[in-house]
Amino acid sequence: MKLPVIKHLTNFIEENDQDYVLETIETLEALTEVPSLKDEELDVIGELISNMYGAVEVDKMIKEGAPKKEALNTFMKRVLGSIDN
Repeated sequence: MKLPVIKHLTNFIEENDQDYVLETIETLEALTEVPSLKDEELDVIGELISNMYGAVEVDKMIKEGAPKKEALNTFMKRVLGSIDN
């Protein structure tokens, strides 16, 4: 996951609508079922999906009242904490 990408997607959600991102996630998930995709291509799609889910989660925290910067930092700490375990 990349914080700049999640931040950019969070801004996109604020300016547009979360549904665009959720529908894109569904589309990318459907693409992962293409049997001819190479591992590298699946990795890229997986990274995109992860970043989009991250942005959706950050957006949820913002809607619950967290300032954007705090929501981004909290999310990334949670991600890094789960990697360390």
